[in-house]
Amino acid sequence: MKPTVNIFTENIYNDWELDEKALIDNARVFINYFFDTPQIYDNSCLKNQKYDTIVFDIVYCDSEKTHTMNREYRDKDYPADIITFAIFADSSDDEKFIFDGEINLGEIIIALDKVEKNAQEKGCSRERELNFLIAHGIMHLLGFDHQTEEEYNFIVNAQEQALSKVEGL
Repeated sequence: MKPTVNIFTENIYNDWELDEKALIDNARVFINYFFDTPQIYDNSCLKNQKYDTIVFDIVYCDSEKTHTMNREYRDKDYPADIITFAIFADSSDDEKFIFDGEINLGEIIIALDKVEKNAQEKGCSRERELNFLIAHGIMHLLGFDHQTEEEYNFIVNAQEQALSKVEGL
Protein backbone atom coordinates (compact mmCIF):
# COMPACT_ATOMS: atom_id res chain seq x y z
CA MET A 1 0.00 0.00 0.00
CA LYS A 2 1.35 3.39 -0.99
CA PRO A 3 1.69 6.00 1.72
CA THR A 4 -0.24 9.22 1.99
CA VAL A 5 1.91 12.02 0.55
CA ASN A 6 1.53 15.49 2.03
CA ILE A 7 3.33 18.25 0.14
CA PHE A 8 3.32 21.82 1.38
CA THR A 9 4.38 24.68 -0.87
CA GLU A 10 5.12 28.36 -0.51
CA ASN A 11 5.90 30.83 -3.30
CA ILE A 12 7.85 33.88 -2.09
CA TYR A 13 8.91 34.83 -5.63
CA ASN A 14 6.62 37.62 -6.84
CA ASP A 15 7.49 37.49 -10.54
CA TRP A 16 5.92 34.11 -11.32
CA GLU A 17 2.44 33.18 -10.24
CA LEU A 18 2.51 29.42 -9.94
CA ASP A 19 -0.27 26.89 -10.13
CA GLU A 20 0.88 25.27 -6.90
CA LYS A 21 -1.91 22.68 -6.94
CA ALA A 22 -0.80 21.45 -10.37
CA LEU A 23 2.82 21.32 -9.19
CA ILE A 24 1.80 19.30 -6.13
CA ASP A 25 -0.20 16.94 -8.36
CA ASN A 26 2.85 16.50 -10.60
CA ALA A 27 5.09 15.86 -7.58
CA ARG A 28 2.69 13.10 -6.51
CA VAL A 29 2.97 11.55 -9.98
CA PHE A 30 6.77 11.65 -9.68
CA ILE A 31 6.71 10.05 -6.24
CA ASN A 32 4.36 7.31 -7.43
CA TYR A 33 6.69 6.59 -10.33
CA PHE A 34 9.69 6.43 -7.96
CA PHE A 35 7.77 4.12 -5.58
CA ASP A 36 6.77 1.85 -8.46
CA THR A 37 10.36 1.58 -9.74
CA PRO A 38 12.19 -1.06 -7.68
CA GLN A 39 15.63 0.22 -8.68
CA ILE A 40 14.70 3.54 -7.09
CA TYR A 41 12.52 2.53 -4.13
CA ASP A 42 14.76 -0.36 -3.07
CA ASN A 43 17.73 2.02 -2.87
CA SER A 44 15.87 4.86 -1.17
CA CYS A 45 15.91 5.93 2.46
CA LEU A 46 12.34 4.61 2.80
CA LYS A 47 13.17 0.94 2.20
CA ASN A 48 12.59 -1.16 5.34
CA GLN A 49 10.93 1.73 7.18
CA LYS A 50 7.48 1.47 8.74
CA TYR A 51 5.36 4.49 7.81
CA ASP A 52 2.04 5.40 6.29
CA THR A 53 2.64 9.08 5.49
CA ILE A 54 5.49 11.05 4.00
CA VAL A 55 5.72 14.82 4.14
CA PHE A 56 7.92 17.41 2.51
CA ASP A 57 7.95 21.10 1.66
CA ILE A 58 8.75 22.98 -1.52
CA VAL A 59 9.66 26.66 -1.28
CA TYR A 60 9.82 28.77 -4.44
CA CYS A 61 12.08 31.80 -4.12
CA ASP A 62 14.76 33.74 -6.00
CA SER A 63 18.46 33.08 -6.50
CA GLU A 64 19.39 35.71 -3.91
CA LYS A 65 17.74 33.47 -1.29
CA THR A 66 19.47 30.30 -2.53
CA HIS A 67 22.79 32.18 -2.62
CA THR A 68 22.33 33.14 1.05
CA MET A 69 21.34 29.58 1.98
CA ASN A 70 24.26 28.12 0.06
CA ARG A 71 26.68 30.37 1.99
CA GLU A 72 25.09 29.75 5.38
CA TYR A 73 24.43 26.02 5.21
CA ARG A 74 26.73 24.61 2.54
CA ASP A 75 29.80 26.91 2.57
CA LYS A 76 29.30 27.57 -1.15
CA ASP A 77 29.29 31.10 -2.52
CA TYR A 78 26.95 30.96 -5.51
CA PRO A 79 23.22 31.00 -6.18
CA ALA A 80 21.74 27.57 -6.82
CA ASP A 81 18.72 26.68 -8.88
CA ILE A 82 17.79 24.09 -6.25
CA ILE A 83 18.82 23.29 -2.70
CA THR A 84 17.51 20.21 -0.95
CA PHE A 85 17.57 19.55 2.78
CA ALA A 86 17.03 15.79 2.97
CA ILE A 87 16.29 15.58 6.69
CA PHE A 88 15.35 11.91 6.81
CA ALA A 89 17.78 10.58 4.20
CA ASP A 90 20.75 12.45 5.65
CA SER A 91 20.12 11.27 9.22
CA SER A 92 21.97 8.30 10.64
CA ASP A 93 19.86 5.21 11.27
CA ASP A 94 19.60 5.91 15.00
CA GLU A 95 18.56 9.53 14.29
CA LYS A 96 15.83 8.77 11.74
CA PHE A 97 12.59 10.03 13.22
CA ILE A 98 9.17 8.55 12.45
CA PHE A 99 6.31 10.03 14.47
CA ASP A 100 2.86 8.41 14.36
CA GLY A 101 3.78 6.69 11.10
CA GLU A 102 4.86 9.94 9.44
CA ILE A 103 8.24 10.62 7.87
CA ASN A 104 9.30 14.20 7.17
CA LEU A 105 11.59 13.86 4.17
CA GLY A 106 12.71 17.50 4.25
CA GLU A 107 12.56 20.56 2.07
CA ILE A 108 13.20 21.52 -1.54
CA ILE A 109 14.07 25.16 -2.27
CA ILE A 110 13.89 26.28 -5.91
CA ALA A 111 15.02 29.64 -7.32
CA LEU A 112 12.44 30.51 -9.96
CA ASP A 113 14.59 33.16 -11.64
CA LYS A 114 17.24 30.47 -12.19
CA VAL A 115 14.54 28.12 -13.52
CA GLU A 116 13.59 30.75 -16.11
CA LYS A 117 17.24 31.25 -17.12
CA ASN A 118 17.91 27.49 -17.30
CA ALA A 119 14.80 26.98 -19.44
CA GLN A 120 15.94 29.66 -21.89
CA GLU A 121 19.41 28.09 -22.11
CA LYS A 122 17.96 24.59 -22.63
CA GLY A 123 15.27 25.76 -25.04
CA CYS A 124 12.41 24.30 -23.02
CA SER A 125 9.43 25.76 -21.19
CA ARG A 126 9.96 27.10 -17.71
CA GLU A 127 7.22 24.72 -16.51
CA ARG A 128 9.15 21.72 -17.80
CA GLU A 129 12.36 22.95 -16.18
CA LEU A 130 10.56 23.58 -12.89
CA ASN A 131 9.05 20.10 -12.87
CA PHE A 132 12.44 18.63 -13.78
CA LEU A 133 13.90 20.29 -10.67
CA ILE A 134 11.01 19.14 -8.48
CA ALA A 135 11.67 15.55 -9.58
CA HIS A 136 15.39 16.13 -8.93
CA GLY A 137 14.68 17.41 -5.43
CA ILE A 138 12.47 14.43 -4.66
CA MET A 139 15.28 12.08 -5.70
CA HIS A 140 17.55 13.87 -3.21
CA LEU A 141 14.88 13.63 -0.49
CA LEU A 142 14.77 9.87 -1.14
CA GLY A 143 18.51 9.69 -0.49
CA PHE A 144 20.02 9.82 -3.96
CA ASP A 145 23.07 11.92 -4.70
CA HIS A 146 25.21 12.52 -7.76
CA GLN A 147 28.85 12.49 -6.77
CA THR A 148 29.81 10.46 -9.83
CA GLU A 149 28.81 10.70 -13.47
CA GLU A 150 27.07 7.33 -13.19
CA GLU A 151 24.97 8.54 -10.23
CA TYR A 152 24.16 11.79 -12.04
CA ASN A 153 23.05 9.92 -15.17
CA PHE A 154 20.89 7.58 -13.06
CA ILE A 155 19.13 10.53 -11.38
CA VAL A 156 18.61 12.46 -14.62
CA ASN A 157 17.22 9.36 -16.32
CA ALA A 158 14.85 8.77 -13.39
CA GLN A 159 13.72 12.41 -13.59
CA GLU A 160 13.07 12.15 -17.32
CA GLN A 161 11.09 8.94 -16.83
CA ALA A 162 9.04 10.58 -14.06
CA LEU A 163 8.39 13.64 -16.24
CA SER A 164 7.14 11.40 -19.04
CA LYS A 165 4.27 10.38 -16.72
CA VAL A 166 2.91 13.95 -16.72
CA GLU A 167 1.16 15.15 -19.85
CA GLY A 168 2.64 18.12 -21.64
CA LEU A 169 6.08 18.15 -20.01
